[in-house]
Amino acid sequence: MAKRRSAPKPTCAGCHFGANGLCALPDPTPCATFRPLSVDGLKAPSQMRFHFREARRVQTVWAFPTPQEQAEIHAVA
Repeated sequence: MAKRRSAPKPTCAGCHFGANGLCALPDPTPCATFRPLSVDGLKAPSQMRFHFREARRVQTVWAFPTPQEQAEIHAVA
């Protein structure tokens, strides 16, 4: 049975805030605001793209008469 590697423990040295001198906490232990130090800084991870479905062609069941048709309907003979 293969051994599972455990994730490395977070440290203040590996935190974006601690490494850049932005951490305001006096305790040198990782906190809830820990963000991994990376070249991109605090760039948000990429998200899935939303693709719209093609609009379906809908045939209207009923529509208002055009102005020309209304004029013909209400024309006084």
